[in-house]
Amino acid sequence: MAYNLLKGKKGIIFGALDENSIAWKTALRCHEEGAQLVLTNAPVALRMGEINKLATTVNAPVIGADVTSSDDLKKLFEESMKHFGGSIDFVLHSVGMSLNMRKGKSYTEIDYEWSKKTLDISAMSLHRVLRTAWDLDALTEGASVVALTYIAAQRVFPDYNEMADAKAMLESITRSFGYYYGVKKKVRVNTVSQSPTRTTAGSGVKGFDGFISYAEKMSPLGNASAEQCADYCVTLFSDLTKMVTMQNLFHDGGFSFTGVTEAVINQMEK
Repeated sequence: MAYNLLKGKKGIIFGALDENSIAWKTALRCHEEGAQLVLTNAPVALRMGEINKLATTVNAPVIGADVTSSDDLKKLFEESMKHFGGSIDFVLHSVGMSLNMRKGKSYTEIDYEWSKKTLDISAMSLHRVLRTAWDLDALTEGASVVALTYIAAQRVFPDYNEMADAKAMLESITRSFGYYYGVKKKVRVNTVSQSPTRTTAGSGVKGFDGFISYAEKMSPLGNASAEQCADYCVTLFSDLTKMVTMQNLFHDGGFSFTGVTEAVINQMEK
C-alpha cells in the first residue's frame, strides 16, 4: 500500500544491482510513494547487473559513478540536479565490497592493500558522497541520507572479515558528518543495521545459510526482509522522521537486543 510519503521528493539510489538487492527494493518503494529517482552504481556493476530494467520500471535515468572517485560523484550530483531541476531530498548509500572475503582470506591474514580498497569503497565512500553534496550544496533543507550497515560493526561475526571494520567506520562517519550537516542545513544522516538478507552480496559470506537460520531463531520477530528494509528507508526519507539523525537504527526483528531465545536453547539441547 502506498501513502504518498515521498510525493514531490527527489532522490539518488546507490547500489541497485539486481532484484535481490535492498537498494532495488528501496527504489521500487520510493517510486510507489511518489518520489522521482536517479539510479547509480559502479561501471562494472552496471555491466554485471540488471539496473536498466529497474530504471524502466521507476522511470529513472542511470548515471554511473565510482564511489572512490570525487570527480565521478561530482558529475553524478550535477547531472542529478540538472535532471531534477533542483536539489536532492534523499540519498540511499547501499555500497559494500570486501576483497579479502571474496578471496577467502581470514581476518588474521587479511591483505592490507585489499583492506584499503574495502574501507574506501564500503565506508569512506559515504564521506565522499556527503562531502560532494556539501560542496555543491546539492541537498535540500532537511534532506535525509541513509546508509546500510550490519551489527558486525559492534559484535564479532568471524566470517564477516574486514567488512566489520568498514561498517564501524561507516557508522562513525554517519555520526560525525551528521553533526556538521545537521548544524548547516538540518540534513539527517543515519545508518540502518539490517538483518542478514539474501542479497547477491550477502549470500557470498561464508556460512551464510546457517547464520540466517540462527538469526531467525534469535530474533523475536524473525529476520527483516529486504522489502521491509525498503519500507523502513522510506520512513527515514519522509517528513515523518525530521528529528532523527546520527543514529544507527537496528532493523533486525529484535536480534540486536536479544541475549538468547527458547528456540536457540531448544536447538542446542537436541
